[in-house]
Amino acid sequence: MTGYLFVAPYVAYFLVFVAFPVGFALYLTVHQWNIVSPEKPFVGARNFVRLVNDELFWLSLKNTLRFIVMYIPLQIGSALLLAVVLNERLPLRALFRTAFFLPFVTSGAIISVIWSRLYADDGMLNQLLGRVGWGPVGWISSPELAMFSIAIMAAWKNLGYYMMIFLAALQAIPTTLYEDALLAGATPFQRFRYITLPLLNPAVVLVMVLCTIAAFGLFVEPFVMTGGGPLDSTLSVVLLLYREAFQYLRMGYAATIGVVLALFIFVVTYFQRRVVEQEVSY
Repeated sequence: MTGYLFVAPYVAYFLVFVAFPVGFALYLTVHQWNIVSPEKPFVGARNFVRLVNDELFWLSLKNTLRFIVMYIPLQIGSALLLAVVLNERLPLRALFRTAFFLPFVTSGAIISVIWSRLYADDGMLNQLLGRVGWGPVGWISSPELAMFSIAIMAAWKNLGYYMMIFLAALQAIPTTLYEDALLAGATPFQRFRYITLPLLNPAVVLVMVLCTIAAFGLFVEPFVMTGGGPLDSTLSVVLLLYREAFQYLRMGYAATIGVVLALFIFVVTYFQRRVVEQEVSY
């Protein structure tokens, strides 16, 4: 009984906040519900048929995948580079680590509002470009640039979090490996290529999976900065789900989008691990 008492709080949490929402979402996929009415008529596979034929859903999925392709390499590359730099003995190293981590714990809505002003046609970035003779750039008003601009902002905001993961992994690497390589005449690039990168593989896999899950959940940035525009070029799957649920009150169809998105994330992250993950031994 003692063991059951210890696990009871987590079991209660799991049932209320995980099992019930997931079960209710699955229930809604085969029902129609407008959230303000108690009736939930059974519609069978109608929601799934609508999703397959919904051009807006496929456009939002395409936009989300575009964001992922731009965001993940930018996020991993910048976080790894910063972690390597701040792993060295630098003056005010702790201050820099804290400064880079602060945006991650700041409200995403506030960050999005600030960057909206930076990206505005009359914002600071375009004012600086104007001083060197370059015309204003439609950072978030151009369909071609808007998603890339959001990817840059998201990578900047989350940089400190992934930097900390890489820092922890770097500090776990035995220094004797670098000392042996140095005695053998290895260059700094060779030490990074043949010691640091292979031993960082578990951290790279973790960061890639976390980045992928976060990227599929893209919502706050386009919601605040562009509203899904211009011309639906920044409409993400989660933003579409929000519209269907809380603007059009189509909870059954919104739940269907959510379930399909969850399955899609599972498949993508599974193959990511199969491709990237490698066994590393000292």
